[in-house]
Amino acid sequence: MSELSSLSSLGLYPLDVGVGVGAVEPIPMTGRGGAMVMRSLSVFLTYGRKARSGLEKDRGNSADSYCEDQILKSMPEGPNGRNAVPSAKLFEYLKRRTKFSRSELEALCKIYKKLTTGQQFGASSTTGDISAPVQGIDRAIFRELLHNTFDILTEDMIVERMFCCWDKDNDGFVSLESWIFGLNVFLRGTLREKTEFCFKVYDLNNDGFISKDEIFQFFKDCLIKQPGDEDPEEGVRDLSEMVLKKLDVDRDGKVSFRDYETAIKKEPLLLEAFGTCLPTQENCTAFLTTLQT
Repeated sequence: MSELSSLSSLGLYPLDVGVGVGAVEPIPMTGRGGAMVMRSLSVFLTYGRKARSGLEKDRGNSADSYCEDQILKSMPEGPNGRNAVPSAKLFEYLKRRTKFSRSELEALCKIYKKLTTGQQFGASSTTGDISAPVQGIDRAIFRELLHNTFDILTEDMIVERMFCCWDKDNDGFVSLESWIFGLNVFLRGTLREKTEFCFKVYDLNNDGFISKDEIFQFFKDCLIKQPGDEDPEEGVRDLSEMVLKKLDVDRDGKVSFRDYETAIKKEPLLLEAFGTCLPTQENCTAFLTTLQT
């Protein structure tokens, strides 16, 4: 059975919607019924994405292996170096602007150092081979970090958008400062901060809006076409239209940040409606625990 047929079985999408004269009208997207539809839609899309990923990840390194016994002594000094120990002024700035303690910031700097020197994350500093420092966290390292550390399996398009949001300098690398601020949202961000991050991820062309075409791209990537099924593209377009109507509060044909935030306040499950881009609370807790060791 196709994913669109499964959608119909959840009561989200009529089996014969948009097909022939006898097409069933879409489910109304207002009031309590609309909220129920969107909750079910979020569950369905999460299931589809997990099916697409297919394989269990190797959780590999234990959480306790993230941090080493020594503190920052091996990190090179330098006012402009991406891998340098932050100056006292920068350190205090990061402490004021984030929810991390001094010891947590030191641990995060150590992890960043390992990720950007080519040493395998979690390897012992006395036995691991350390290559020359690189400019920062690149796309490959970022993807592995999402998959292996935060258990985030999502579409390539979303991974790329997440990287672009972390790459504040737009130079293909995540700097130390961006690393700290990105993790601050991941691990201890408010609902507002997480909403802003997810919206930026979903705004594919950075124009400040999520359009119907962008919604279509997300849904098209996560719905799986089964052998023998007809092309589900038309159904996906109808689904995109339905979701747009739910999120577009001011009815201007696109989703602004205000629209998106308003919808999430009413229905929190919509926060990651278009793809997983935040770690679970369980993974956040596990990562934070390693910063205390």
